[in-house]
Amino acid sequence: MLIIPAIDLKDGHCVRLRQGLMEDATVFSEEPSVMAKHWLDKGARRLHLVDLNGAFAGKPKNLNAIKGILAEINGEIPVQLGGGIRSLETIEQYLDAGIDYVIIGTAAVKQPGFLHEACDAFPGHIIVGLDAKDGKVATDGWSKVTDHDVVDLAKRFQSYGVESVIYTDIGRDGMLSGVNIEATVRLAQALTIPVIASGGLTNLNDVKALCEVEAEGIEGVITGRAIYEGTIDFQAAQELADEIGA
Repeated sequence: MLIIPAIDLKDGHCVRLRQGLMEDATVFSEEPSVMAKHWLDKGARRLHLVDLNGAFAGKPKNLNAIKGILAEINGEIPVQLGGGIRSLETIEQYLDAGIDYVIIGTAAVKQPGFLHEACDAFPGHIIVGLDAKDGKVATDGWSKVTDHDVVDLAKRFQSYGVESVIYTDIGRDGMLSGVNIEATVRLAQALTIPVIASGGLTNLNDVKALCEVEAEGIEGVITGRAIYEGTIDFQAAQELADEIGA
């Protein structure tokens, strides 16, 4: 089980939002590259980056900060990135810069043809991000909840050739209220590709609970606010996951 530190980028800084609200951001570091090196040194095996400005603008907005992080990581661990990815050119730009996995979220739901093209053009590099509330997929920075059932949509995207699915319960993200294990397992059981959990990780009990269902197809969990506010010790969490996995 991978414990994956999140670095959310807003105006070049590392921040965390509560429930996706740009106006409710806490700045945790002025230097995202230093933060990336910190997690690498603590034993992270993958990093999760989000270009928050890009997600709202629909195009890359934190390229300098992203390049700084990649220079610091220097290919030691895989880096996945989401936020504002709306074209094949943007995907190519990021992969050429050294990003390993590109995450497509809102665009996958609104333009499934684009996701299909991306999977064909860049096999093995496309992850789909599905944000859901009560089993229904949300888009546009979580401001719109659609009629799409998250399991049905994930199955369709799996058939396109996506590498994995990041599943976020938006009612819990940034709220330190625990991971929605039941919904995550339900999704993982319906798919043959891995699921990465996101939203609500709070303490080592959550890590333990996720590790117990890892065999259902849950590859990892993304954590942000918990590791920045100290309700969870990142290193202890990864060590616990490794211990249970062994």
